[in-house]
Amino acid sequence: MSKYSKELEIAISAALEAGNEIMDVYTNTKDINYEKKSDNSPLTIADKRSHNKIMAFLEQTDINIISEESKSIEYNERKNWEEYWLVDPLDGTKEFIKKNGEFTVNIALIKNNKPHLGVVYCPTQNILYYNDNEKNVFKKTAESLDNINKRNSVNENDEGLRIVVSRSHMSDETAEYVNKLKDPDLISCGSSLKFLYIADNKADIYPRYGPTMEWDTAAAHSILNALDIHVINLETGRELSYNKENLLNPFFIIKA
Repeated sequence: MSKYSKELEIAISAALEAGNEIMDVYTNTKDINYEKKSDNSPLTIADKRSHNKIMAFLEQTDINIISEESKSIEYNERKNWEEYWLVDPLDGTKEFIKKNGEFTVNIALIKNNKPHLGVVYCPTQNILYYNDNEKNVFKKTAESLDNINKRNSVNENDEGLRIVVSRSHMSDETAEYVNKLKDPDLISCGSSLKFLYIADNKADIYPRYGPTMEWDTAAAHSILNALDIHVINLETGRELSYNKENLLNPFFIIKA
């Protein structure tokens, strides 16, 4: 049994069960009610139910946890953590409220401020993506469990690149970037599915000139890193890092 295999198994079970909680609300509620958090982002009963389910699983591991829906943890308390879980119980709450199906459950294990394990589950499609300790990447559907292989890299000068953009957050900077490309093909979608479009060879580049939090990106970032695809901080030119004092991510870009 490889290192972290038990933790990965628990995280996968947590994501699947959380997805069931979310789908119960999604399919049985005509108009989804929500409240606004302090940053004006929406919070639904599905976020809460998913959070509670995930916490019940991950607490079995005796590893510290940061979840979007937990009380914030002071930097002095967490800054020296060597490993911890980083969770978004419902990534794409706006898409969930719109009922367009483009939302995910994100669970990452962060080790030395880098994503090490990632589990992303899209409950409307019943598709689970994850990577293990040996950098193998898997895609599980109702029909099969498949390895995702590394893909060829792209060049910004290539014609017809598939550029994935946010369903809800198209910015002026993104439009400016896209306008420099040769006949790009724009693909809109929500949540961490944008990362997975690149992992799954459905898109080539994801420029993100808009706010995201560490829990939005960590799980899918881990999956991309296992495929040798980098999530680059546009301020520094280096890989996005985690457990910063401020959990807001800088702008970033992903190129296959």
